[in-house]
Amino acid sequence: MAKRVAIIDIGSNSVRMVVYEKTSRYAFHLLHEEKSKVRISQNAYKHNGELQETPMQRTFDALSDFLSIANSFKVRKILCVATSALRDAPNKQEFLQRVKHKLKLNIKVISGEKEAYFGAIACANLLPKQTSALSIDIGGGSTEFAFINEDSVTDTLSLKLGTVRLKELFFDKDDIDGAVAYIDSELDKLPDTSKLTTLIGIGGTFRAISNAILKESLYPLNKLHAFEYNSNTFKDYLKRLLQTKSDEELLALFIKSNRFDVIKPGALILQRLMKKIAISKIITSGVGVREGVYLSDLLRNSRHKFPQNYNTSVRYILDSYVQDKTFSNHLALLSKKIFTLTSEYFNLDTEYKRILTIAAKLYPAGSNVHFYSQNKHSYYIIQSALEYGFSHHNIMLISTLTKYAKNKLPSDTHLQLYAKLLPDNAHITHSLSYILSLSIALLSHRPRNIDFEMEFEKGILKISSKEKLYLSQHAVAKLECRDQHFNVIFSS
Repeated sequence: MAKRVAIIDIGSNSVRMVVYEKTSRYAFHLLHEEKSKVRISQNAYKHNGELQETPMQRTFDALSDFLSIANSFKVRKILCVATSALRDAPNKQEFLQRVKHKLKLNIKVISGEKEAYFGAIACANLLPKQTSALSIDIGGGSTEFAFINEDSVTDTLSLKLGTVRLKELFFDKDDIDGAVAYIDSELDKLPDTSKLTTLIGIGGTFRAISNAILKESLYPLNKLHAFEYNSNTFKDYLKRLLQTKSDEELLALFIKSNRFDVIKPGALILQRLMKKIAISKIITSGVGVREGVYLSDLLRNSRHKFPQNYNTSVRYILDSYVQDKTFSNHLALLSKKIFTLTSEYFNLDTEYKRILTIAAKLYPAGSNVHFYSQNKHSYYIIQSALEYGFSHHNIMLISTLTKYAKNKLPSDTHLQLYAKLLPDNAHITHSLSYILSLSIALLSHRPRNIDFEMEFEKGILKISSKEKLYLSQHAVAKLECRDQHFNVIFSS
């Protein structure tokens, strides 16, 4: 697969392009993103789905500029897909041929089921693993659904529900009752939803609503991908949104002005869906069709799944920021060993071993930005770039451990600020932080191979080595441990 790939998604409401760059076989990151609200389907639903000339020209012009941007990034492959608006348009060939002839761009019009599949495999691969989940992707002309269980995607379905479609057919005529009846009749086509517990939201409408809820709740982490909240919060917000009477009231609910005309149709779809199924958890996806198209190409030889226990974001950070891979691996191995020896003593659940190991592996990332502020930069890199496959709780804990590693235990101020995302018991965060700092201290002499053995009994960690470990002893002595009975002793 080419190192840099552009994905263009022509939707009913917007046309978007992302440029991804590979850093190793399965690791990648977003290099550039561009969006234009061309509304290619504008007035189409009033004319039996026929695309109108002005929206087509807007889309053509945007695509022309997108290709210029892709060329500036030296993109070697461009994958362009079109969804509902073109799929439904009787005159789509006119537009497709114009783009192919004048821009040399091949557009693949995908089926609704394929669109649902692309969105779902993006969620299955790039969100924390979900069970008994339903993905929903509300577009301008259609809404796609899929069932997701771990990394399995089934029951893909596309319904003729969309924000622009509903706006033109019902909302512009103030026929809300007609919209409700139409939505309900379409939702009746969903297969059995009785076992579903989680709703995964894809697309601009869902992200706009989740972003508003994030802001209203004064959420401590500015990250929308994998943002979770409960269904009662969701239902309450949808009700308030649909009751608004003015643009000012929408602004007060943190809805941006570019969403004013289509947010209510999307919210009504979601409200009717929530009346139909008993969902308890909502999770927001920052990924969708574009990422699914990319992953289907990247993972085409592995059934569209990453290798077992592989995380693309961890690999990307290691590829891009960690220069001394040997130290990173030693630190991860040592932290894991100390956790295994002391977890029962510190009363730590085994689930934290993976979190600690990742924090240790990524701890050196910040030194590639600035050595003297390594911890601060590691913290920011992890908060922002540890994007895929982790819950916000895990991201916050991993980044916190790296922020305070080697120097001191996490401050009370930090623990209070991020109380929603860190373990309820501060002892857990303090203990994990100490283990990571202890591991760093024990490797102060940067050995080519770990040159000491460890034993633990009754609160005493015994370090045995043929070497004096002079620097390690002094570094360990400076560490703060909240457990006054825990001790480290060295012997040669």
